[in-house]
Amino acid sequence: MFPASNHSSISEFLLLGFSSDSTSNRILFIIFLLLYLCSVLGNGLIIILISLDSHLHTPMYFFLSVLSLLDMGYVTTTVPQMLVHLLSSSKLISFGGCWLQMYVFGALGLSECIIFVVMAYDRYVAICFPLRYTLILNWDLCVRLVLGTCTCGFFFSLPHTYFTMSLPFCGPNMVNHYFCEGPSVRSLACMDTHLIEVVDFVISIFMVLVPLSLILASYVRITMSILKIKSTQGRFKAFSTCASHLTVVTLFYGPAIYIYMRPNSNYSPERDKQISLFYNVFTALFNPVVYSLRNKDIKAAFIKVVVRNRIAYW
Repeated sequence: MFPASNHSSISEFLLLGFSSDSTSNRILFIIFLLLYLCSVLGNGLIIILISLDSHLHTPMYFFLSVLSLLDMGYVTTTVPQMLVHLLSSSKLISFGGCWLQMYVFGALGLSECIIFVVMAYDRYVAICFPLRYTLILNWDLCVRLVLGTCTCGFFFSLPHTYFTMSLPFCGPNMVNHYFCEGPSVRSLACMDTHLIEVVDFVISIFMVLVPLSLILASYVRITMSILKIKSTQGRFKAFSTCASHLTVVTLFYGPAIYIYMRPNSNYSPERDKQISLFYNVFTALFNPVVYSLRNKDIKAAFIKVVVRNRIAYW
């Protein structure tokens, strides 16, 4: 039984989405379908390349494959349902379905916040302690870091979801969003949500600002180490290994901080829907693009797999 089943008169929510115009919805369906397929195929390709090429069996690419897996789950939590609603006359989601979507979305999002910290730590060890890299980041530690990342994500998403969905919802049931996102659902509650917002804000500080602070601290140390490298080529190579990670961190954290850490008085449903697309849909799309275009090892692995398959075919 879900938390609010005893004191909520609402058994389902209506997701308003982006538009009520059928023509606009068909156009949006094509656009988001292409974005979703590109995201899944791009991240899936990175996972396949890393698993097939033994040269990529290193901690750095192991964490990258985990990030790609999280991105695939992250975008799949919301976009397929949005695609169905764009073509369907019914845009309803059950209370339990909303609860589950909010929880999984939050869990994967928080896990992604933490995996970015793990990836920053990987770059810190690789650049600051290159001779001890494999000794420090052994496979046992890598697996434990990933398991700890997912455990924290799914654990800390629970109070956020529980506190929101345990609120009394007396009506209306129209969520001005394309998925069950916390602030949008919470705005429908028929009681003062100030305490819930404070709790949510504290959780956001702990799970967003703390990881971001650790990432920044890692890159301060990394920058200090890189500046000590005498050769220009060596400094450029070291910076280039960090550029992709910094790019995707910026794309993910910027919109997420705005959505979950701004005052409730600044809540704007239409603006939030647009901004949420960046940390939900576009980040999952850009991650494989950024890493594949800037990474010679990924491109070499792709060429190797293509050539191998072509030779096997002939």
